[in-house]
Amino acid sequence: MSPKPGRLTRRAEFLRVAGKGRKAVAPGLVLQALKRNDNRPTRLGFTVTKKVGNAVIRNRIRRRLKEAARLELRELPVEGTDLVLIGREATRERDFAALRQDLRRAMTKTGLL
Repeated sequence: MSPKPGRLTRRAEFLRVAGKGRKAVAPGLVLQALKRNDNRPTRLGFTVTKKVGNAVIRNRIRRRLKEAARLELRELPVEGTDLVLIGREATRERDFAALRQDLRRAMTKTGLL
């Protein structure tokens, strides 16, 4: 079983992934991925812009992304990578199975799988 993923918390970490990493756009989310040169567990960051809605809506979207990432990374573990998941307007209403499929497809596009 793979270790629990860490978290990206600082703005500089998010900017580094956005600037140097690969990006994949899916209907339910945007994934930014940056490979590190180590075998430590994956670190995750989640963000949703204020354009999507108020705090309640943004937090609901963030929770859906966290759960999708948890389930996908449990099935397909990835090490030595920083991932940023960006919620979109469609994330809120998207079927959860489709959201998971979006994440898997985005991971494939960025070369993680």
